[in-house]
Amino acid sequence: MQAVTSRQPFLLVFVFAVVCVLTAMALVYTKHESRKLFVELEGLTHRRDDLNIEWGQLQIEQSTWATHARIERVATDDLSLVRPEATEIYVIERP
Repeated sequence: MQAVTSRQPFLLVFVFAVVCVLTAMALVYTKHESRKLFVELEGLTHRRDDLNIEWGQLQIEQSTWATHARIERVATDDLSLVRPEATEIYVIERP
């Protein structure tokens, strides 16, 4: 009986040490994964900001290309279109 009781504290200390080591390894792994995900988040945030800037520039460019004065200039200069006379305009009404 003496041999069994002398092993109990050793076994208890051994189990406690194994649990502590496993917990420490899990903590290190979790921290590492957290840092990796944070770096990825920062990269994606930077990419989102770049895309938002590009989107704003494209909206400005679109509004510039779609101005009434530019469309009329392209129609008259490049396409040789002319504004119709009042007598050449017909209004068709639906019944």
